[in-house]
Amino acid sequence: MCSVEKIFISDNDRKLEAELYTSSKLEVPIATLVCHPHPQYGGNMYNNVVSCIFDNFIQKNVSCLRFNFRGVGCSTGYHTNGQGELRDVKACIDFLLNEHNFEKVIIYGYSYGAAIGCSAINYCKQIIGYCAISFPWDFMGSEYKNLSQSEKHKLFIQGNRDNIAPYKNFKKHYDYYLEPKRYRIINGADHFYLGFETKVADESYEFFLILSE
Repeated sequence: MCSVEKIFISDNDRKLEAELYTSSKLEVPIATLVCHPHPQYGGNMYNNVVSCIFDNFIQKNVSCLRFNFRGVGCSTGYHTNGQGELRDVKACIDFLLNEHNFEKVIIYGYSYGAAIGCSAINYCKQIIGYCAISFPWDFMGSEYKNLSQSEKHKLFIQGNRDNIAPYKNFKKHYDYYLEPKRYRIINGADHFYLGFETKVADESYEFFLILSE
C-alpha cells in the first residue's frame, strides 16, 4: 500500500491543505473526497467522523482525499459562508481528475461538509454520487438543498437523536430528492456520532462498493 501524502492543492492564489491516499488497485480508478464540518464551529479534516471514514478507506485500500477548507489549518484564505468553500471542493475534484487521472469521484460530506460538498454533484460527469452525513438542511437554507439535487446516486446517513440536523425533519427533506437514493438511520447517534464513527465509516464503504460495481 502507498502511504498518505501531505500535500497542498493550489487554486489561483489559494492553497488548500490536504492528505491523499492513493490505492494500489490501479484497476479501480475511483477516488473518494471527504469534506469536513463547519469551520466556524471547530470543523477540520481531522474531525472524528472525517478521520474514521478516511482511515477506513485506507484500510480498505480505497483512494481518498481529505482537505481543510480555506482559512482552516494551513489552508490559506478566509471563510466565505459557502461560496468560496464550494469552489474549494471543485478545486479538489479538478486535482483528482486532472493531476492524478482518476476517472470517477465520489463525494462524502459531513454536516456543513455535506451541504457544501454535495452541492458540487453536478460539477462534472466524472462525479458519480455522494454520501451526505447529517445534511444540515434547516441550518443552511434552501440554496444547498437545490444545488445538491441530482439524478446521480445519493446516500443519506442520519442519527435518530440529531437535533442540529433535526431527525424529525429528515424524511421531509429526503423525499425532495430524485432517485436513485437511499438512506441509513443510525439509532442512538446524535449530530456528533461519538461512539458511532465506525458505523458511519462502514456505511460509507458499502456505498463505495455499490458505486464501484
